Amino acid sequence: MNGLLRKIRNHSAKVGIIGAGYVGLPLAVEFAQAGFSTTCFDVDPEKVDTINRGRSHIKDIKGVAVKRLKAQKLLRATTDFDGLADMDTISICVPTPLRKTKDPDISYVVAAVEEIQSRFDSGKLVVLESTTYPGTTDEILLPMLEEDGLVCGKDFFLAFSPERVDPGNKQWNTHNTPKIIGGVTETCTKVACTLYAEAVQQVIPMTTARSAEMVKLLENTYRAVNIGLANETALMCERLGIDVWEVIDAAATKPFGYMPFYPGPGLGGHCIPVDPHYLSWKLRSLNYTARFIELAGEINSSMPRVVTERIIDLLNDVHKSIRGSRILILGVAYKRDVSDLRESPALDVIGNLEQRGAIIAYNDPFVPSIELGGLQLNSVELTPKALKSADVVLILADHSKYDYDEIVRHAKVVFDTRNATRKVRKGRTKIALL
Repeated sequence: MNGLLRKIRNHSAKVGIIGAGYVGLPLAVEFAQAGFSTTCFDVDPEKVDTINRGRSHIKDIKGVAVKRLKAQKLLRATTDFDGLADMDTISICVPTPLRKTKDPDISYVVAAVEEIQSRFDSGKLVVLESTTYPGTTDEILLPMLEEDGLVCGKDFFLAFSPERVDPGNKQWNTHNTPKIIGGVTETCTKVACTLYAEAVQQVIPMTTARSAEMVKLLENTYRAVNIGLANETALMCERLGIDVWEVIDAAATKPFGYMPFYPGPGLGGHCIPVDPHYLSWKLRSLNYTARFIELAGEINSSMPRVVTERIIDLLNDVHKSIRGSRILILGVAYKRDVSDLRESPALDVIGNLEQRGAIIAYNDPFVPSIELGGLQLNSVELTPKALKSADVVLILADHSKYDYDEIVRHAKVVFDTRNATRKVRKGRTKIALL
């Protein structure tokens, strides 16, 4: 342990990051900026080539930072996992999606650990950052890494530290967001905290890896449940003839006891639609039903269908059928001002509308093209002609680049699922809200 701690403190430790995506690259940049020789390992040659050319494929990471760190020989990327043998610390930042059955898919984590295992020796620190269910570090990683006789906490160190990346957030990033760290042993926690404290502003030690795994799930389950409540409130207000956005804004004026959450066309991104199901799945294996989680999931996953039905109603109001109607969708990314399509509700909405015979076009300044099944779409230019020719203009992501006054002026009907038109809709009757 002392040898590794010494390397960490004098920044001679070689840091490896498996996965160079939304989580891995920002983390690698932080370690490199702290003075560590940092290597990203990824199976995608395009990502690797981009980093090695001194560029960034992640919007939140400036290319100039990657270029500078590359020139200083502090940051590199490779598809050759043999380099793991030379690393002193290895952080795993790979996807943990859900299967179609809503069960956890940790195959990417297992594959990463297999790459480590085949090149593993004593003195290394391994940290899992990929979101997963409580027990993964103890039950999956630990037996694999101890298989050849090494003892955790003595011969090597193992911890869990949940990623807390929020794509597009200009205030909070990898460096200034507090880092939760829980080791398999007390010594593991100490070593992992020592490493991360060199690269981020604040580390928060936990007593166990399981506790650290639970933190991330609680954070995103909290959001999913409250968004589910906001979505159900929107459905209730629609039936009561009440503007849900006015109600939420008014409730938010209370200085205590209330935090505003907002309805929308569905949940997107890797975390909120996925993480609660990891917790729910784990609890089902313990003969416990997480009723809040499952109810919120049911409500949130129904929102793309609700949006589709509302569009059908809007068309019926003007004596049009959904079949053959032109729907122009604004924003297909899962949230404002990002290019991330992971779990985007727009994909479900497009699929629903296309199945019913609608003619779909979309504009998104961050997403030039999408492929959905056999459907290939390219972002169209947002012109007055495009707006006027659409039977319904559907706002699914409220990008700040949009001129909403211009959109409302030229559109026949606007269905706004994000309250994006709030500043321009006064006196206008052709805007429908979720």
